[in-house]
Amino acid sequence: MTTVQTVVPRTRRNVELVLLLLAVGITLLAWVNVDLGVRETVPAQLVTVGGGLLGLAVAFHLVLRWKASFADPLLLPIATLLNGFGLVMIHRIDLSKGSTGLDSDAARQLLWTALSVIIAAVVIFVLKDHRMLRRKTFTAMAIGLVLLLLPLLPGLGQTIYGSRIWIRIGPMSFQPGEIAKIALTVFFAGYLVQVRDVLSLAGRKVLGFTFPRGRDLGPILIAWLLSLAVLVFEKDLGSSLLFFGLFVAMLYVATERVGWIAIGLLLFAGGAYLAFRLFGHVQERVALWLDPFAADSIAKSDQLAKGLMGMAAGGLFGKGLGQGRPWMVAFANSDFIFPSFGEELGLFGVCALLVLYALFVERGLRTALGVRDGFGKLLATGLSFSVALQVFVVIGGVTRVIPLTGLTTPFMSLGGSALLANWTLMAVLLRISDQARRPVPDDPQPEPARPQANTEVVMLS
Repeated sequence: MTTVQTVVPRTRRNVELVLLLLAVGITLLAWVNVDLGVRETVPAQLVTVGGGLLGLAVAFHLVLRWKASFADPLLLPIATLLNGFGLVMIHRIDLSKGSTGLDSDAARQLLWTALSVIIAAVVIFVLKDHRMLRRKTFTAMAIGLVLLLLPLLPGLGQTIYGSRIWIRIGPMSFQPGEIAKIALTVFFAGYLVQVRDVLSLAGRKVLGFTFPRGRDLGPILIAWLLSLAVLVFEKDLGSSLLFFGLFVAMLYVATERVGWIAIGLLLFAGGAYLAFRLFGHVQERVALWLDPFAADSIAKSDQLAKGLMGMAAGGLFGKGLGQGRPWMVAFANSDFIFPSFGEELGLFGVCALLVLYALFVERGLRTALGVRDGFGKLLATGLSFSVALQVFVVIGGVTRVIPLTGLTTPFMSLGGSALLANWTLMAVLLRISDQARRPVPDDPQPEPARPQANTEVVMLS
């Protein structure tokens, strides 16, 4: 008789803990290097910062051990390291301004980090199964649309640097579009998993591409109009590109039709040309993109030119943490935090940061491949692609690959709303990965049939 043994996969939580300790250690080493480079002293607040970051990371790790023991072991260490590097550069910009106390940007960012980790832990506790979100498909749509429209309300919305994407409640400002990104991803996943069979039906074949039927174009047209509305009314080029690109990518994954990509690119090109012709701020950004060193461009904004010169000054190995002059670029701790790293860490340093983002996205896509339900596959793909697209748009803008859009670098840039949204996004990915990596319970074996008692009475003559 052959005995079949079931192999239970390892949870890899110990690997996660070791990587977390390494991520916190690298962060503290970079923090010390900044202070040694700027003030030639070891920072007095090192224990506070290190203890706070380590405590948050280990606490979240323990939550995963308890509530999601099979979750991906790399997502949390990667997010912790990126968040830590962001704190280091924000602290470095604070030192250049002489701000080192509790009112510094780094102190506020550390508080936002604590709040973000707490909310992410709450998501792990409350969301026991990611498939619960599928029942909230249209609720997520309503929440996403309300969050997008909030900045347009008089008295609540606030226009900052030409974009109306902020709301102010008392002394606090918040960007609701960051949370809308997650809500709309949930809606896209729930909607597309219901209608993907209809959207997959083939239409006409043009130039080797099989396009969908004309009557099935409604969803992508609605997404296109919604992204244009964000661009027109809120003047937010980055969010407009992010939402439309996210929907097209998820539409392609759901239907496996290349025709949807072609249609999306055509609509994007048409919308970009229309925006360029109608809106002055788009024309300014295109002019800055084409020639940031021209006299007219410098007169309007020297931000991109100084960022490019700072990265060029960094070379391959950088000037060293605390040795450059990143504060000369506007928004060096938020929109232009990547050029700040480029100047002080060099090409090799920023390539290492890009590898971390690539690993984060890869683990999310691996989760999408491993999860067993269609909704989970689309949701994990959408969340991962939103991070990838945001990184491309931000870094493409500051390196002059595409025009500047105003998005922030995930986990690193100064800003509480973006940090909170990214940690929440990671928590949902961790919940999906726990379901994907958790072994399937074996089907109970049927009990062997009991022999029936022989009730036949044999009469002997």
